[in-house]
Amino acid sequence: MNSKHRRCGVLTHVSSLPGPYGLGDFGPECGRFIDFLAEAGQSVWQMLPLTPVNPGAGNSPYSGYSAFAGNVLFISPALLLRDGVLREADMAGFPETPPGRVQFDLVTPWRLRLLEQAFDNAYPHLQTDRDFLDFCREEIHWLEDYALFTALKKEHGGSAWFQWPVELRLREGPALDAARERLGYGVLREKFFQYLFAGQWREVRRKAAASGVDLMGDVPIYVSLDSADVWANRSLFELDDTGLPIYCAGAPPDYFSETGQLWGNPIYAWDRLRETGFSWWVRRLAHESWRFDLVRLDHFRGFCGFWQVPACEPTAQNGVWIPGPGRALFSALREAVPDLRLVAEDLGLITPDVIRLMDELQLPGMKVLQFAFSGDMPENAYIPHNITRQSVVYTGTHDNNTTRGWYERETDEDTRRRLNEYCGKTVEAWNVSETLVRMALGSVADLAIVPMQDYLNLGEEGRMNIPGVAGGNWSWRMEESARNGDTAARLRGLARTYGRI
Repeated sequence: MNSKHRRCGVLTHVSSLPGPYGLGDFGPECGRFIDFLAEAGQSVWQMLPLTPVNPGAGNSPYSGYSAFAGNVLFISPALLLRDGVLREADMAGFPETPPGRVQFDLVTPWRLRLLEQAFDNAYPHLQTDRDFLDFCREEIHWLEDYALFTALKKEHGGSAWFQWPVELRLREGPALDAARERLGYGVLREKFFQYLFAGQWREVRRKAAASGVDLMGDVPIYVSLDSADVWANRSLFELDDTGLPIYCAGAPPDYFSETGQLWGNPIYAWDRLRETGFSWWVRRLAHESWRFDLVRLDHFRGFCGFWQVPACEPTAQNGVWIPGPGRALFSALREAVPDLRLVAEDLGLITPDVIRLMDELQLPGMKVLQFAFSGDMPENAYIPHNITRQSVVYTGTHDNNTTRGWYERETDEDTRRRLNEYCGKTVEAWNVSETLVRMALGSVADLAIVPMQDYLNLGEEGRMNIPGVAGGNWSWRMEESARNGDTAARLRGLARTYGRI
């Protein structure tokens, strides 16, 4: 990470910020949260992917329609009002939503209607708006395909691209030309939405930089089958002549699952990507490097070797390990994006080849304290005395319960006994969050990241995601009262105590 000193930060997604419109966004509350982080001595804000989410996949930021586009739900109505893109009268009809959770089914239609009104207001002057035209030209490598993909998806009632008529599914030239002409208004509208997203995000970037807060993003290794990326770049994935996957990604059977995990994402055609100099991946990471100061690479072990399952299989049992692109990909990335700063998500079963690649690239890995108190605790890689400096230490991640929820719901007597022995005191539900927070901040890891829920000592009600559960995830929101001066002072005191300011 090339950090010059010990640092600490907070993990919370944009959608989790408080605010008046049912969902966290890039508006004034985002700026106030950055101010809070700076006041609290936090120099990193880690968030989840900013990609447009698929409601059919539970609004997961890891199941986006594009690796490049932004989630338009994060566009701030307040900033659109400020900039004159919306009028007060346009804001009518906001649905009442309870605090503490995002009600996607209520908030999404209202926000999309608002954005459509913003487009209608801007449309008469859009074709002569130099900033907008410059944006479309600069982002043409992904924006044209994404805008057409999204317009076509709306035309087909939201159905997946591989269910469209064959001439559109296979991107036959005359069919695409006809679609661009037929859907020109809708295509332009999607470009405008992305222009608004990019402009507001640029303000967030400037605010964070001025406040001394680095922004840390998250890049899933795989993309969704139903995405503009796959539809527009079929040759880069292992697909058959009809556009359907030949193989799917997953994980092999293990202690936790007798049949493994079948994720359904298409597999990259790494040989063909290598022939292009990994150009798609270079563009993807260059794009993320513009958005963020640091980037977490999800499922890093897949770059060394990945579990490939025939698409016809009902489970992941009959897969095989296939070598990944390894050093060649990262050499291309480093040459093309020299300022790229990466963190490897190396959780789970990690083989020697993964460790070697991380060592060669000098990439920090992740250490999660909730995993540290197993029966082999003295040798456990996540226990503080085994954590190395070139690491990012967490109390938990977005896929874990909160630390209090973990203690109350997921630990047995042996785990609690080992935790007590390690801390040299009695740890209980009321103080377990602070105990692990202090453990993380006091470790030698260069960077310590704590989910906001753990700083707030929330129980299971604050959990962001339960892997494998389809509904009810990704909806936690911070209460307005959580971001206050007392909390900032407490966090700053901890950061100072452990030398992270």
